[in-house]
Amino acid sequence: MDAANDVPLSPLSFLHRAADVAGDGTGLITDAGERVSWSRMLDRARRLAGGLAELGLGAGDRVAVLAPNDLPLLEAHYGVPGAGCALVALNTRLSPREYETVLRLAGAKALIVDHSLAGQVAEIADRVPALRAVVTIGPDGTADPGGYEDWLRTARPTPLRLPRDERQPLAVNFTSGTTGGPKGVVYTHRGGYLNALGQVVSAGLRADSRYLWTLPMFHCNGWCYTWAVTAAGARHIALRKVDPERVLDLIERERVTHLCGAPVVLDSLVAQSGSRGGARFAQRVSFAVGGAAPSPSAIAAMSRLGVDVVHRYGMTETYGPSLVCVPRPEWRELDPAGLATMMARQGVRTVNVESARVVTAAFDDVPADGVTLGELVIRSNTVMSHYLDDPDATAAAFKGGWLHTGDVAVRHPDGYIEVRDRLKDVIISGGENIASIEVENALLDHPAVAEAAVVARPDERWGETPVAFVRVRDGAEATGAELIAWLRDRLAHFKVPREIRFAALPKTSTGKVRKAELRDLARRAR
Repeated sequence: MDAANDVPLSPLSFLHRAADVAGDGTGLITDAGERVSWSRMLDRARRLAGGLAELGLGAGDRVAVLAPNDLPLLEAHYGVPGAGCALVALNTRLSPREYETVLRLAGAKALIVDHSLAGQVAEIADRVPALRAVVTIGPDGTADPGGYEDWLRTARPTPLRLPRDERQPLAVNFTSGTTGGPKGVVYTHRGGYLNALGQVVSAGLRADSRYLWTLPMFHCNGWCYTWAVTAAGARHIALRKVDPERVLDLIERERVTHLCGAPVVLDSLVAQSGSRGGARFAQRVSFAVGGAAPSPSAIAAMSRLGVDVVHRYGMTETYGPSLVCVPRPEWRELDPAGLATMMARQGVRTVNVESARVVTAAFDDVPADGVTLGELVIRSNTVMSHYLDDPDATAAAFKGGWLHTGDVAVRHPDGYIEVRDRLKDVIISGGENIASIEVENALLDHPAVAEAAVVARPDERWGETPVAFVRVRDGAEATGAELIAWLRDRLAHFKVPREIRFAALPKTSTGKVRKAELRDLARRAR
């Protein structure tokens, strides 16, 4: 190998190319409406790298950024690794105590924090031993003395350095810790580069695409779209806070072609869609939804607006999306309910994923019958490098040379994978396995149900029985007896909960239902 044919892979290359190809073109529209060229974004990233170097930071150091979706967080995805450091994009929804924990685990030496979130870390910064500097981003990019904009202005720009080793850490993302403490998932330059290009292919991003940031950039580095959109030379459109009315307005005004988000974002757009009076967008729009499958009503409502909904699957350990439910041509003839059934599946591996299997405990592939349960395991260049400072957890996750997702799934005859549950959430009642997701999806088919979660409760006779927690839609009504009857028409009777509890579902800061809390509630007599 030679320097002529062996260049380290890094997503930093994408910003260099975007500035070379379309330097004066708009790379980002900020939340305040300012249009930032690719050349300016590159200059700001270089200044950020220079500022970090002046603090004495370099290879192996970790820099945390706590900020909403806007220019500073996007440019940090280039400037921080461009200084040889690893980016730690922090969840904007944590408590001060959680920030202290994550900053300590990360060993962060610098923290860049938006003014709107500075209060969350004001009291804990002194309790993080490694932290050398805290820089605050002022409102609307104001150049307040000693603040972020002033720091960039006075910093000497330095080239964004490609790593000598493409397996050098690029970013560290922390899991939400639903079953224990948060774990730091280490991404490499190589993995970020490959997954970003995989998203370009899977999403169909092009130079004339317009990507609206309804997905937090802190979440798996925005599913690597922070780098993918730049790789395509497309346009970033920042959004500090998701407001459904503004989202629909931006889609129309800025001719947005792509956006991503959790089911709650999709549902908020559905609720707001009636305000458009049935008017369709002039362009086709693709909405990639992760987590729970989109409902028939959501698919129908978005279709009327000209929005195609795509279901994706991924986890922090896979740099975001690793499976996508690619629509097949024959699905065009299906009604919304039939299409929703197909789209409830997680689909097939993205182009960058080498292999995804559903295996038994003996590590044999399950038959493609849509019934036999197994664990989803993945092997790919876009699987995390390791858990930060946790070799035991890393070894357990990589047992047998595959990433163990902990998700129970089936494989259908057409090869599509469908996740049925988490291993820890499978309910075993009278020797029968009940996939809680199957029961939850059946509940979500009821027009009055907005959210549903099903957990196990100990039972002297059956070992465990399912209990359902349900939140009904605003203005809707349903009784427990009605929902139980609804389920009995759709599921084997042993899968049907004997009890339905109506309540708001407790969630983590990333929107995942805290099933451990629900299991505790289910054990308590009413």
